[in-house]
Amino acid sequence: MGAIERHADVLQARIEDLSGLVDAAHAHIAESVIVSASVDTLDLTGATLTDVSIEDLRATEVKARDSRWRTVRVVGGRIGTLDLTSAELVGVELRGVRVDYLALGAARIGDLLISDCTIGSIDVPNAVISRMAFVESGADEVDTRGLTAANVDLRGLEALSFTDLASLKGATLSTRQVELLAPALAAALGIDVQD
Repeated sequence: MGAIERHADVLQARIEDLSGLVDAAHAHIAESVIVSASVDTLDLTGATLTDVSIEDLRATEVKARDSRWRTVRVVGGRIGTLDLTSAELVGVELRGVRVDYLALGAARIGDLLISDCTIGSIDVPNAVISRMAFVESGADEVDTRGLTAANVDLRGLEALSFTDLASLKGATLSTRQVELLAPALAAALGIDVQD
């Protein structure tokens, strides 16, 4: 199968060689594999993905606002913008992916694993995260404004900066991360540190 269409119902399919502009908004994709896609835009706005594996995706933009992802694996590839704003993610894994911009603002997240990924910016403002972990991953900037977090393990994330350290309440950091963030944490708490 070489295409997905808007509002399509796709079940137990192997979708190969997608290219150009792919409009799969509001589609239902289940028990399927998307392989070796090289697209300008993959539009999954409002789509529902269940038991889906996406392998070696190369995309300038993946638009997946207001989508629902359950038991979805994205393995390998390169994505310019992965926009999951206001999405619902349960049992999702990003592994070995390079993403320039990961937008998770106002998303509802349970069981998200990000492993061996390189990410430019991660935006999670006003997201509600119940379970999330990073393994051997890196990010330049993480925007955490208004984040509500529980069981969020950041020990496997090498991040250069967090925009709102107070919003990390409920997250787990390593001792080394806390030491690196100490000046910014002190400033966020209004503590004047002088030698």
